[in-house]
Amino acid sequence: MNPGVKAALTRFRIAAYVVGVGLLVLVLVAMPLKYFGDTPEVSSIVSPIHGFLYMVYLGVTLDLAMRLRWPALKIIGVMLAGTIPFLSFVIERRVHRQAVARLEPRDGVPASA
Repeated sequence: MNPGVKAALTRFRIAAYVVGVGLLVLVLVAMPLKYFGDTPEVSSIVSPIHGFLYMVYLGVTLDLAMRLRWPALKIIGVMLAGTIPFLSFVIERRVHRQAVARLEPRDGVPASA
């Protein structure tokens, strides 16, 4: 596997995991505390952090997409996965599996052949 693609895939996997965990904290902890516990302080801290991390996720996803030459709809779908709780974990596994299958040599045949 091309070292640049491998590094981009690793960055994507980390970003997808971090954004997924951040979104779960936001949805399952911060928002309930804000709306049901009358404690908006947690949300005011977690929300901008998640927003920043999501922007990083978008950039990392775009980097990987350009290296793997994804079609536009796949790029949009993977980017949107970071907005739905738990989906970023599922998509991360799928993207990793597809990238490895596409780029790793099989049966002694180079991936570029």
